Amino acid sequence: MKPTALICLALAVSACARADHIGKPPSLTSPRNSEEFVAMTNPPLEIPVDSGRPEAAASLWAGTTSSLISDRRAATRGDILTVVIEIDDEAQMTNTSGRSRQSGESVSIPQMIGIPQRLNEKLPDGANFDNLAEAESSSTYKGSGNITRRDKLTLRVAATVIDSLPNGTLQIEGTQEVRVNFELRELTVSGFVRPADIDRSNEIAYDRIAGARISYGGRGQITDVQQPRLGQQLADVILPY
Repeated sequence: MKPTALICLALAVSACARADHIGKPPSLTSPRNSEEFVAMTNPPLEIPVDSGRPEAAASLWAGTTSSLISDRRAATRGDILTVVIEIDDEAQMTNTSGRSRQSGESVSIPQMIGIPQRLNEKLPDGANFDNLAEAESSSTYKGSGNITRRDKLTLRVAATVIDSLPNGTLQIEGTQEVRVNFELRELTVSGFVRPADIDRSNEIAYDRIAGARISYGGRGQITDVQQPRLGQQLADVILPY
């Protein structure tokens, strides 16, 4: 496929995505199209253990999830837990550098078995080998940089266990969409957690999630205005100035 056709195809796809919310709020994603729903509808197969006593099913101390002594924390595929995201990071870096260099070179041939004197007679007036060449150079460089960054985010989102690894680690994934007027805010979180890190309230902090991927963004009319057009982004990549 030619590059021109690829560019036209990309522009068409982008236009279709934005056309979804022309004159109306952006559409919410169906929760049935997520890995969470698949995990909830396909839990692991558990074979109940028959104690042989009919009254065991009515006991409050049975080992089922409805028992008073059962562990309510997420442990298997399809279980739900709460991820607490409290990011309050601050970074500041200052860097200053300087460099200075100065050099000088001078070349002359006043005596060389009489050759310079013979050649001086053939040179134009004012030219001689006593001061053949002289060069001086100097350079100075100073640079400074300052970076200050502050990130603060406080959120809570429900995540679903979508897989249990052979070593017992749980893979989780959670999504949340909130639509306010014509703007849709999206929150996604995924990663791997240890069952021991889940507290008794069935919650886990984001800093205990290995390979955490947290995204907080959105789409809608305001987001479209804040983003440069595809033509501008393409020009920024291609143009060397």
